[in-house]
Amino acid sequence: MSRNAQAGGSAKDFTMFNALTIDVEDYYMVSGFANEVKFEDWNRYESRVEKNTVQLLELLNEYGLKATFFILGWVAERHPGLVRRIASAGHEIASHGYNHRLIYNLTKDEFREDVRMAKQALEDITGKPVIGYRATSYSIVKKTLWALDILIEMGFLYDSSIFPIHHDRYGFPEADRFPYTIKRSAGEIVEFPPSTYSLLGMNIPVAGGGYFRLFPLLLTKAAIRRINQKEKKAVLIYLHPWEIDVDQPRLHGSRLSEFRHYINLRTTLPKLRACVKEFKFKMLSEFYGSVKEDGPFRSFSTDADAESLSSAVR
Repeated sequence: MSRNAQAGGSAKDFTMFNALTIDVEDYYMVSGFANEVKFEDWNRYESRVEKNTVQLLELLNEYGLKATFFILGWVAERHPGLVRRIASAGHEIASHGYNHRLIYNLTKDEFREDVRMAKQALEDITGKPVIGYRATSYSIVKKTLWALDILIEMGFLYDSSIFPIHHDRYGFPEADRFPYTIKRSAGEIVEFPPSTYSLLGMNIPVAGGGYFRLFPLLLTKAAIRRINQKEKKAVLIYLHPWEIDVDQPRLHGSRLSEFRHYINLRTTLPKLRACVKEFKFKMLSEFYGSVKEDGPFRSFSTDADAESLSSAVR
C-alpha cells in the first residue's frame, strides 16, 4: 500500500483503506456450542441470520462501504435470496465452508468435500467464481496446513484463516501479522490474517469478534489508527451477524463459551457504526493484487515447515 500511496500523489492525499469482513452464520452454528447443538438439528432452531445480515447491509449502504461476506454453504442453500442481495449490492461473496466444522476434526477428504459443497452452492447462486475462503474458527493451524493445498487445488486465490495469536482453540502465533503469499506444493495462495496489535512482543487481537466486543471502543480505534499511521498497514475487521442480535435465543455451553458468545452484544452495532464513520473500508479481493506484488513471500512448502517457523517466517 505504500507504493499505491506514492503513485497516488502526496501522503496527504492518500486515503488508507481497511478491510471489513462478515462471517455469515447463525447464532446456533458457533463452534462453542457444538456439543449442545448438533448439525443434524440445525433445522429445529429459529433462523435469524437473514434479518441480522440485512441490518448490516443497510449500515454499509448508509456509508457507501463494501465488505467481504464469508458465507456458510448451508446458509446459502437455505437463503439464496440473501446471497443474491449481498452480491447485487456490490459486496464480495466468499466461502466460510459448508457446515462450520473445525478443520482439525476433519480428514483431508472430508475437508475437500466440505469446501466443494460450499463453493458450488455460492457459485450456483451468484454465477461468479468464489476466490476467498475463511475456515471455521480460524482452524488452519500448524497441524492443518495441508488445508491450504486443497484450497489452492480448488481454485481459491486467498485465505483468511491463519490468526497470529495464542488461543486455546486456534492460533498460529509465529505467523506474520500482515498479508503475505504462501508457497505450497500445490501452488501459491495469499493469506489475509485478522489484525493484531503488537505489544511487548505479543500479538493482541483488536479488531474482530469477541475482541471487538470486549475491548473499549477508544482502545480499538486507537489500535486501528496506530496500525494505519505508524505501521502503514490496513486493518482487517471481522464480525458475525449474530453479534448484533441482543434478543437471540439463549444457548447453554461451558462458562467460557457463553462468556465469549454473549459478552457485550449490545455494543457491537454502535462500535461498528463508529468505526465505519471514521475509517474507510473495502473488500479483501481489492487488496489481492497489491499483496501479490508487494507482500512478503513465505515458503510453507510442506507441513514439516510448521516445525521450524522461527526461521521460516521471520
